[in-house]
Formats: sequence, structure tokens, C-alpha cells
Amino acid sequence: MKKAAHIPSLEEVHGSVETHMVGGFWRRLSAFMGPAYLIAVGYMDPGNWATDIAGGSKFGYTLLWVLVLSNMIALLLQSLSARLGLVRRMDLAQASRLAYPPFVNYTLYGLAELAIAACDLAEVLGMAIGVHLLTGIPLSWAVVITLVDTVLLMLIMRGNVRRMESIVLGLITTIGVAFLWQVIMSDPHLPTLATGLIPSIPNDDALYITIGIIGATVMPHNLYLHSALVQTRRFARTPKGIKEAIKFNFIDSAVALNLALFVNGAILVVAAAAFYTNGLQNVTDIQDAYRLLAPLLGNSMAPILFAIALIASGQSSTVTGTLAGQVVMEGYLGLRMRPWIRRILTRSIAIIPAVLVIVIAGDGAVGDLLVLSQVVLSLQLGFAIIPLIHFVSDKVAMGEHVIGRVTKIFAWLSAAIIIGLNAKLVYAEITSWITNASTSVLVIWLVVIPVVVFCVVVLLYITFVPLWGRPWRTRVAMPHADQPTTFDFTELQTFSRIAVTVDFSTVDSKALRYAVSMCAPSSTIILIHVVETVSSIVMGQDALDAETSSDKLRLEAYAAQIDATGRHTEVVIGHGSPRHVLPNLVNDSTPDLLVMAGHGHSGLGDFVHGATIDAVRHKIRAPVIVIPGRL
Repeated sequence: MKKAAHIPSLEEVHGSVETHMVGGFWRRLSAFMGPAYLIAVGYMDPGNWATDIAGGSKFGYTLLWVLVLSNMIALLLQSLSARLGLVRRMDLAQASRLAYPPFVNYTLYGLAELAIAACDLAEVLGMAIGVHLLTGIPLSWAVVITLVDTVLLMLIMRGNVRRMESIVLGLITTIGVAFLWQVIMSDPHLPTLATGLIPSIPNDDALYITIGIIGATVMPHNLYLHSALVQTRRFARTPKGIKEAIKFNFIDSAVALNLALFVNGAILVVAAAAFYTNGLQNVTDIQDAYRLLAPLLGNSMAPILFAIALIASGQSSTVTGTLAGQVVMEGYLGLRMRPWIRRILTRSIAIIPAVLVIVIAGDGAVGDLLVLSQVVLSLQLGFAIIPLIHFVSDKVAMGEHVIGRVTKIFAWLSAAIIIGLNAKLVYAEITSWITNASTSVLVIWLVVIPVVVFCVVVLLYITFVPLWGRPWRTRVAMPHADQPTTFDFTELQTFSRIAVTVDFSTVDSKALRYAVSMCAPSSTIILIHVVETVSSIVMGQDALDAETSSDKLRLEAYAAQIDATGRHTEVVIGHGSPRHVLPNLVNDSTPDLLVMAGHGHSGLGDFVHGATIDAVRHKIRAPVIVIPGRL
């Protein structure tokens, strides 16, 4: 983990995708397409399935219009998030950090982390249910399995955003094909289906489900993530280039979110055709839906496809959860954490309560836990939407790319709808807790209510204070200083002692060539090598095995070649694990610079060969230059 004043969003893939290419509209569009697919999975994650199934089973096709409305709101907000990242080159978390005082900032950060954990809880439960239904593995064990497969997936996608987008697109395609097949098998009545696009709310129960559908559709972590993902594209930073990037990313969002709309609509349609038309209007549980599909549709493949889609939904959503957690932590706190560590931490926070609830209350409590996760998401949603609208409405920061009046009106209207409906949902849940609580009612009044009141105060602050004074205009508007820094180049650093780590592989020649080229003929090259044999680890300097003797001869041969250039050489040999021995050897040699060569492996290769550079560079007092193993 490290802390810095400013870290580019998703630094390891920031600006890694080139969009300057020869070709027409479609070729240019394909270069920008991808980020929205990672966002779209959040709109079809397992947390949405329960509300879609409940809506279809209880009211048939009546609430299809709610999905369309939710999708339109989502498209508007996600396009604003992308605009923020493209124009200001910072994500929503970074912009918030610059805009608000610490007490607001830390509150926004805490709520964002809570929302990500709640979202991950829904993904864990959804994927675990899918594994349980498909294989028969106990649900508690299926929950634990979700930790292992997540880490493996993150290793596969490490450092390559295009590969990540391709894998997620493949998972989305799996979900889409599975539900397309189920829709065909359910044979919905199309004229009746079309009536579901006419807005109507039959009763209070339908209103509650409507709130659930809208509240579960727009995910707060997606607003943070989208503003970061669009920065993986490298394009011309001209008014024309930015305008073109905004246009292409809007198309990307429209296509991806309409795919999510199809999936959510298909879930509701299948539930309506299979359950509602057969008189089963109380199917709200995912497991019940799975068990009833086969007898009602008369096809044994239906529940299998349902489980496969559920697993793909949870697996794809977990990728975006990891990235969103990284964006939020780096943006609000300026802290970097390795993605796989971040993944394990976030998933552990979700797995622990899931396993405890299943073990204590049984599998039947999973549905209630899913609802709770959506309530937590609802509580946080306004804290992401309102700052986003303020930021993209600021003419000073956005320049000519500021949103227009019509867009602003629809944005605030969407925010009012979402916050109002979610507030009603949260109020209903808290009222229910108080009504049904016995000994815990005191805890609700002493803990839950004060927390909610505090959140409301912060929400009012971020809503109205910017309208009066625009607090970010008195703070740093960009991550760089307003005036260029003046540097003193009269006294330049020279290197008289350069250390080089060697291991007698093919990359040694590159490291030594760089070292020799960076020092004067009178300088000293320090050759450092660590012997890793069992004998050397046990006996240290007294080891006399064949490899130790051979390594000494090779070092002498290296030294002779360097001496021939007029430089001086020193030979340093250590014994044991390079990760532990190298820092002391380097620091004791007092070099002005250390040169290390990478081996070009990553991912699983780091587990096999070791990642020495990352392990030692923070422990070395001298500057370190790393020569790529593959040039």
C-alpha cells in the first residue's frame, strides 16, 4: 500500500488503450467501446434478480415500464459520469476529495465503501446460490468458493483492460443467451407484454416493488467506476477530441445498458410467463424460481440455464466491484492497494456475514440478506449522484463541455426520483425493524436513527452548499499546481557507484549495458548476486557447493569485461532468499543508483518465479531503475 498526493485513476491501465487509428466511424467507435460493458454488469447483478422475479410473478408484465424508466435514468447518469472523467481527467472520488471538507469527504468515502461491500454481498450470495443449485454443494461452502474463483479471475485479467472487457463481455453474452432461450421457452403473450410498457401502478405492493426495481438498478459504485474507466482511452486533448470521446462513450453506454435492460426485462418476462400466468404470484425467492421453472415450462434445460446465468452474473459483477473499490480508495484517500489484496479484503467482508447468517439462520435467510444489501445501496445512492451533477454543471471546471440546461433539469429530476423512492424504501425498512423488534429497539433508536440523521445532514450539505458558494473553487481545481514549478538544473546528479543485480540470465546483459552507459570511466560498478542453493541458505558464507563456486567464476568473468571499459568493479555475494538478502547487500554497498532487470513475467509467473523487484525496491535507500526484461 502506498500514499501519494495524486494518483491517476486505475494507474496500471490509465491511458493504455490507443484510439488514434486510421479508419472510419466504426473503427474509431470500437476503440472507445468497452468501459460501459464493465458498468452494465452492475445493472444485471444478482441483487436485481429478486425484484425482477417478484415484479413478474406478482404483477405479470405490468412493471416492464419501470425497467425502461430505470434504464433511461441510468443512461443519463452514466453518461454524466463518463463526461466527468473525459473532461476533467479525474474520477468522481478524486473530484469529491478536492471539493469537500474532510468530515464530508470521509463520510462519502465510508458510505461508498459500505455500498461496495453491500453490492459484493449480493454478488457473493447470487453466485453461491447458482453454484449451489447447479452442483448441490451446501450454500455455506458455495459462498467460500466465491473467494477462490474471484482471485483467479483477477490474475487472468491483470493489467490488461481490453482482456478484462472481453471476459466480461463474454459473461454478459452468456447471461443474455441463457435468458433469450428461456424467454423463447416461456412463450410470452406479446400483445399482453406490450401493455406492460404503459405506466401504471396497480396497488401499494406494486409501488414497493417499483421502488425496489429503481433503487436496485442504479448502482452508486458504477458512477465512481465509469468516470475512471473512460480514462483508459488515450485521445487528443483538444475540444474536438474531447467532444468526439464524449459522443463515442455515450454510444458505448447506450448499447451496453440496453443489453442490461434486455436481461432484466427477460427475467421479469420469464417470471410473468412462468409464474404469474400459472397463478403462482408469490415467487420472490431465487431458489423457488429455479425449482419451479422446469415443471412450469416443461423443459429441464430452463433451470440449468437459469443457474448458469446467475453464476455468470455474480462473476462478472465481482470484477467491477474490485475496480470500484480501488477507485474509491485511491480517489478519496490517495491510497493504493494491490488489486488482489483489495479483492480478498472486500470479498471477505461480504463472505463473513453471509456464512454467519446461513449457518445461524439457515438458507432461507438468504433472501432477507439480499434485501438488506439493496437497502444499504439505496441509502448511499444520493451521495454519489448529487456531487456528480454539481461537478458536470460547473462551467469553470468543465468549460465548453458543461452540461446544458435541459440535461441539468433531467439530471436533477432523476436524482429527486431516485432519492425520494430510496428514502421511502429506507423509511419503510426502518419502520419495519422498529415494529418487529423487541429487545433490539433501543439499538435502533440509539445507533440506526442517529446514523441516518447524520447522513441526511451530509446529504443536505452536498446538495445546497455548492449552490451558494461552489466550495471547490477555493480549493485545488486540478491535481497539478496552477503555475509550473521552477527547477534548478545547475547542480545535476552524477553516479559514481552503480549497483547491478545479476542472476546469470539473459537479462543481465541489458542491465549491465545500461549501468555502464550511465557512469563515467572512473566510476565503480557493483555486481550483486544472491546464491539460493539449500547449502548456501543453511551455511551462508561457508557454503562450498558447486553452484556457489560456479557463480563466483561467472561474477569474475562479468567483472573482467567491465574492467576492460575502464570502470572499476566490486563483487558482492549474498546467500539466501533474494527478497530478504538483497536490500541489506545493496544498502551496505552505498550505491548512488541500483539497476535491476525485470524478467517479463506476471500473474501466475510471479507465484512461480517470485516478484523480487516489488519486494525489495521500497527497502532500498538508493534510487532504483528497472530495465524491462522484454524490450
